[in-house]
Amino acid sequence: MSMSPLPAPTAVLFDMDGTLVDNMRFHVQAWVALARSLGLDEAGAPEERFEREFAGKRNEEILPALLGRPMAPEEVTRLAERKEAHYRELYGPHLTPLRGALELLARLRQAGRGLAVATAAPAANRDFVLDGLALRPFFSRVVGAEDVKRGKPSPDIFLATARALGVEPSGCVVFEDAFNGILAARAAGMFAVGVTTLLPEQTLREAGAHWVIPDFASLPEELERWLLHAR
Repeated sequence: MSMSPLPAPTAVLFDMDGTLVDNMRFHVQAWVALARSLGLDEAGAPEERFEREFAGKRNEEILPALLGRPMAPEEVTRLAERKEAHYRELYGPHLTPLRGALELLARLRQAGRGLAVATAAPAANRDFVLDGLALRPFFSRVVGAEDVKRGKPSPDIFLATARALGVEPSGCVVFEDAFNGILAARAAGMFAVGVTTLLPEQTLREAGAHWVIPDFASLPEELERWLLHAR
């Protein structure tokens, strides 16, 4: 896609899991382990379901869909905390930013872009990644699942993040790894860049990604120039 007719973006919004960090396989492992501990067989909880259907959604949405029944808030909280603690245990030894993330964030900030995180991850996981990797100072806003009623693919979290930054959605670029996340970004009227840590390029393009990259060190020159160009 040619960037030449587009004005430089006002803000850049980052999903967290699978985007700032390559951690989705550890989330999937934790979800599969929880599902099996609850008596679901592989047919009811295949890895692909977590990768495509559930990635980007809130735990309050995932768990009732996974178990196929309504759930009391207390049960959702208990099972979600169990899964997330297992995920942090699995991923902790591997915690590292996605290749090129720190460099891009520094350059975007220097270029005067508004920077924010928009993630369905609960607060403990946000602290684990953003503080564990000293990423939080790059971002003027961090918007989480508790700030919206609907997770991705609804555009709510991206629209809430644009409001928090005081910018128009049309001036925002979103980096996302999930099918639902790309759908949400496009539904919000934002420019969407897919990151192939979880899904192949074709799948992200099917969701509507304008560009697809493997990591932040591999930005096409045209995309990088557009992101960093003076407004």
